[in-house]
Amino acid sequence: MLTLEFHCHTNASKDSLTRPEDLIRAARKKGLDRLVITDHNTISGALAAQKLDPELVVVGEEIMTTRGEILAAFVQEEIPAGLTPGETLRRLKDQGAFISVSHPFDELRKGGWKEADLLEIIPHVDAIEVFNSRCMDPRFNRRAKAFAEKHNLAGTVGSDAHAVFEVGKAVMALDQFQSPEEMRNVIRGARFKTKLSPWWVHLVSRYASMKKKMG
Repeated sequence: MLTLEFHCHTNASKDSLTRPEDLIRAARKKGLDRLVITDHNTISGALAAQKLDPELVVVGEEIMTTRGEILAAFVQEEIPAGLTPGETLRRLKDQGAFISVSHPFDELRKGGWKEADLLEIIPHVDAIEVFNSRCMDPRFNRRAKAFAEKHNLAGTVGSDAHAVFEVGKAVMALDQFQSPEEMRNVIRGARFKTKLSPWWVHLVSRYASMKKKMG
């Protein structure tokens, strides 16, 4: 078994100040075996982190489409923001990436999905995120979990960490895997350990965004 964190950010994301080396240090300290780094619309931070610790880091990306955000692991080529869900999924599938959907029903954050739009893409994804530590209303996570169960979808969980103290809030324990195909084969057997982050973590993201805008 290994412990996986699938959804965290480096300072390549506009709303995070966490350097790749700090993220790796926090993950190792907390005993994580794999870390899927999913910066917003870029893989540059994940690539930098993977060079520092190739055994730990899996390159991922959180991609803003015209309908909502898609979360991917084992990304080889960066996907730009602003594409349709269909085109984003096509490009990810061409790479063989593992595809999930981040915080699908979070109505308080940009990137949530309308259920009708989500129903259109679920035949083409490997999982949806059924727990996100940064969801301020627990109902959003409960709705995602119920949706996954209703449609027989695998689930992922993630801390959505933008600061090092958030790393490890939501992790998965699952069988060993080395590739996206192997991850697809073991994901349904994952066990989750989850904890919500305090509401004020969103202030960290706002501070990071403001600091970067100010240079």
